[in-house]
Amino acid sequence: MPMDLSFYYAAVPAVILVGLAKGGMGDALSLIGLPFLALVVSPVQAAAILLPILVFMDMISLVIWRGHGDWTTLKIMLPGALFGIGLGWATSALIPASALRVVIGAVTILFCLRYFWNNFGPAAGQQRPPQGQRPLLAKTWASLSGYGSFVAHAGGAPFQIYVLPLQLPPREYTGTSVRFFAVLNAVKLVPYFALGQLDTQNLSTSATLLPFAPLATMAGAWCVRRMKPVIFYPFMYAMALFAAVLIAKEGLGF
Repeated sequence: MPMDLSFYYAAVPAVILVGLAKGGMGDALSLIGLPFLALVVSPVQAAAILLPILVFMDMISLVIWRGHGDWTTLKIMLPGALFGIGLGWATSALIPASALRVVIGAVTILFCLRYFWNNFGPAAGQQRPPQGQRPLLAKTWASLSGYGSFVAHAGGAPFQIYVLPLQLPPREYTGTSVRFFAVLNAVKLVPYFALGQLDTQNLSTSATLLPFAPLATMAGAWCVRRMKPVIFYPFMYAMALFAAVLIAKEGLGF
């Protein structure tokens, strides 16, 4: 188990960033956290160390956001997401994670730029109604989210592409996101264990970092609860754009 100070200089900020994201501050913070940890251990080991911590954070987030969430969206999306995880497990040795990162990053960048153009460009001020539920599109993006979450730890962007245009109230959006990824992370424990990534060494390292998880998660939730929709949605799209750039950059090897 890594015990030198250089490991914890990277690991503690990584856990705090992921915790803020789990509290509702946006997937980009989580994507910054994983590379932090990957500076001192391999990316595969970094993911294995973080997964049990993510599950613990999910439990805290589920309590914090227990009264919020859109069940219709979850019912439509979760089957597709579980299919994506299964597909990722079956093909993890065949398809490079870098290729998936580039595709997800590029699509999400275009999606976010379209939002900022519509809301802050020449046509700004024209009100756009929320999108309705589109089950086929939901299942498509959910499958990509589950697949990306398993093979490339990039499941947030596809989820946001479908759910953000629904324009749910901020607390309902956050509660939906928390429940969606809590299920995904819990299910991912099975294939990660089967692949031998949750060994005693990594689990022991995860345990030493657990104390930082609840405070960071609650801090993220505190910030989201105080955001008005006019601030929340531009912030979330900005976080999605930043996350997409990080995903694409990592996929291209920069």
